Amino acid sequence: MFNLEGKTALITGSSRGIGKAIAKQMFLQGANVVISSRKVEACEQVCAEINALSEDGKPKAISVPCNISRKEELENLVNTTKNEFGKIDILVCNAAINPHFGPMSTIPDTAFDKILSSNIKSNHWLCQLALPDMAERQDGVVIIISSIAGLTGNPVLGTYGISKAADMALTRNIAVEYGGRNIRANTIAPGLIKTDFSQTLWANETILKQALGHTPLARIGNPEEIAGAAVFLASDAGSYMTGQTLIIDGGSTIT
Repeated sequence: MFNLEGKTALITGSSRGIGKAIAKQMFLQGANVVISSRKVEACEQVCAEINALSEDGKPKAISVPCNISRKEELENLVNTTKNEFGKIDILVCNAAINPHFGPMSTIPDTAFDKILSSNIKSNHWLCQLALPDMAERQDGVVIIISSIAGLTGNPVLGTYGISKAADMALTRNIAVEYGGRNIRANTIAPGLIKTDFSQTLWANETILKQALGHTPLARIGNPEEIAGAAVFLASDAGSYMTGQTLIIDGGSTIT
């Protein structure tokens, strides 16, 4: 039920952290994967690591660097993927930014605009580019990596949380608009995961202690634990799930 053979997965922000883990696990389930982030060298390195896992050369990973804030680069990302593999079966919108750590009352307008543009508008653009072909084939999966910051208030991640709540709304609307054409869209909302992106949180002993104090599993997560959920959502195992937000946070939001 988790087999992804013959599928192609495009994953943004996949040169490290959660995105890299998702790409690796989808590859191991048989999918071709497109590695994309802003830095060429990082993308190529991850491609080499993933392709080394294949003994017969099938499936394969390719590198297509892209700055998600630039629509023309997103267009190139989609077109290059289709030219190489013929189609996009699985779109994973993982790339995101958060240039402001602190209360919303102190965020500059430039940072506010960057967060909303990169975390919402870019995902909207990418979905607009990928969905028409999926709709024509009547088959496709969209997964957006959100955050529990989109479900709860947070004194230092307020605007980031707004953008992540909007991503949940985006997947719900895609699910409604495209469900009749056999396209599923879901969101994953991770809790505190040990990645470079979240290092500001888990590397701070005070913040970490506070977070673990209301996390039933009493630890932070790792990227592979999010990747497993992405494989589920992309595969036949998740074929009747759409428009939902899958919370993976060690239980922190239930307390």
